[in-house]
Amino acid sequence: MKLATFTADGRERVGIVVGDWLVDLTNGAFPATMIGLIELWPAIEADVRRFAAGTKPHFAFSRVRLRAPVPRPPKILAIGLNYADHIAETGREKPAWQVWFAKMSNAVNGPYDPIQIPLASKDIDYEAEFVFVIGKRCRHVPKEKAHEVVFGYCAGNDVSVRDWQFASPQWILGKSFDTHAPFGPWIVTPDEVGDPHALGIRCILNGEVRQNSNTRELVFNVFDQIAHLSEAMTLEPGDVIFTGTPGGVGAAMKPPGYMKAGDTVRVEIEKIGALEARLVSEREV
Repeated sequence: MKLATFTADGRERVGIVVGDWLVDLTNGAFPATMIGLIELWPAIEADVRRFAAGTKPHFAFSRVRLRAPVPRPPKILAIGLNYADHIAETGREKPAWQVWFAKMSNAVNGPYDPIQIPLASKDIDYEAEFVFVIGKRCRHVPKEKAHEVVFGYCAGNDVSVRDWQFASPQWILGKSFDTHAPFGPWIVTPDEVGDPHALGIRCILNGEVRQNSNTRELVFNVFDQIAHLSEAMTLEPGDVIFTGTPGGVGAAMKPPGYMKAGDTVRVEIEKIGALEARLVSEREV
């Protein structure tokens, strides 16, 4: 099942993707927000699936604006240096310890909304990423049970302002500019994805394939990440986790191949879907 947050007729709604249409859950006996849906999912999943199967879709994609599936996540966490080819292009050693940073909620962006080139920098890079969403409040999750707390999966772009990122040992500012955490286009439930560690992932800038890899190349996989994070903190329904980017980032090119206003960047992940955005100057917003 694919679950989306969207705006139609001036109202934010939650729905089920059926082909090129959406079944609106907002007017039914279901929560009106994605986090509400996630929190109650074990109790309502069967009813949601029956409703989707027996209801004529309400909105064509052409009539809606898809939003980030979780518009205001409790937490956005991202792991760095987590594909071998990306580690190699940075010239660093393979980390023995997971390297984590946060992206702030102001960075959340819809899957097809413009991405800003900020006034403060022109060193704006793409990072195609496989993203997962936490489905249950949890702490100290063993790796072998980590799949039980995943609500679903998305595509993401960990847009990075490189000069700000590397000006400090803490990456949070360079990773948290407005619009720099697009993800979606919906949440795909685990039953439709199967093995999350066997999915093709690509980033395409202006028609040129810049990144082309597979989630099997993750150094620390999804379940490693959950086990590690949940030792430190309680994970909550709706938390969004970016799992790292493959090799091919603009910063590693000579000269650097950064994004600029007018460019189009696309992230594709097998079985998930695609994000696509136009780059715009902050002055245009």
